[in-house]
Amino acid sequence: MGGRIKVQGGRPLYGRAQVPPAKNSVLPLLAASVLCGSPAALLGPPRLSDVEDCLAILRAAGCQARWQGPNLLAGGPPSRCRLPQAQAGRMRASILFAAPVLARLGRVETWLPGGCRIGSRPVDWHLSALERMGARVCQVGQRLVLSAPSGLHGACLSLPGPSVGATETALLAGCAARGRTVVENAALEPEILDLAQFLNRCGGCVEGAGTSRIVIEGGRRLHGTAYRPMPDRIFASTLACAVASARGRVTIAGCSPGLYAPVLDVLEQAGCWVLRGAGWASVGRAGPLRGVGLLETGVYPGLATDAAPLVAAALLSARGQTVLVDHVFEARFGCAGGFEAMGAAVSVRGRTLHIHGGRPLHGADVTAGDLRGGAALVVAALGARGSSRIAGREYIARGYGGLEEMLRSLGARIG
Repeated sequence: MGGRIKVQGGRPLYGRAQVPPAKNSVLPLLAASVLCGSPAALLGPPRLSDVEDCLAILRAAGCQARWQGPNLLAGGPPSRCRLPQAQAGRMRASILFAAPVLARLGRVETWLPGGCRIGSRPVDWHLSALERMGARVCQVGQRLVLSAPSGLHGACLSLPGPSVGATETALLAGCAARGRTVVENAALEPEILDLAQFLNRCGGCVEGAGTSRIVIEGGRRLHGTAYRPMPDRIFASTLACAVASARGRVTIAGCSPGLYAPVLDVLEQAGCWVLRGAGWASVGRAGPLRGVGLLETGVYPGLATDAAPLVAAALLSARGQTVLVDHVFEARFGCAGGFEAMGAAVSVRGRTLHIHGGRPLHGADVTAGDLRGGAALVVAALGARGSSRIAGREYIARGYGGLEEMLRSLGARIG
């Protein structure tokens, strides 16, 4: 899974690309499958290292977890409460398995989760919500032990902020708890709505997902179902930014342009042309781009934090300045050193990336230090003259299945 990606830049992209299901939706759906009395079938999920880590967690808990052709059969009741340190410790989404295993067995032993090096991502809000619902939390070093011998009960939860992960934990716990759970200041992201729709298809009762107030009627028996996760709006954003960097024209199919409208709006403002349809967008670039001034990430429907380095990569050579501020992660722009190695004039001050555009990019040997930053280096390399090698492919493989093959099908020289 490790190694390097080699890109021969300067080749425009043309054609049509189909967006796969979203990693950021598949992982919580796999956690939700633990609540089901029978396994659920997820249709067409991407084959990613993070997905494989979730399957390993499910197997360690005694649940079913196996591929059936292009689909996943996962879940059913767990029989073991101890989650594996190797997978739980390196993946942020592993904390989502705590609530369903705890609810089913009355106890779960897991580990503080890891993930990309993009800043502090504490799980305090997850644990606080579970404590409000009757769980006892004990932490020894990196090890977490949660117990609820009498089960979980409904509660009124007011999240300190609209955290996607904490909202997902509240949904999972609320469906398994006795009584009603109300989540205030819930995250608005479409992945939350996707999780709620899956839980309702399995027999749950979740209302208000997609708004800041979610109401869950808990204690219902859940069953497995066949479900196709929502499309990956960050994958779609990556393809759009790749076209803006390399030039060309690509139709991005299978994902509503409304899901990543802020990215399309920025690229259009910079000089790309964008056509939008029902479930597709066509992005093209022929001439030079221009800087777009100040951009700030925000909660949905604002510019997604995951898309910020991708947009930055697309605008590295744009004439004029672009300033990107990420309000979610303090180290989101770790890819800036790689941008500089390719000839870009950039600087990072705290959470802010300054792009002083107008310089052509050239190939370079660079290293990915996180998932989206690694993808941003690939986007930049596609628009650079000459050959680039991006080390740290294992980070990119966490969130992109078949990215290299898809880009090759559009005319890129990448391998």
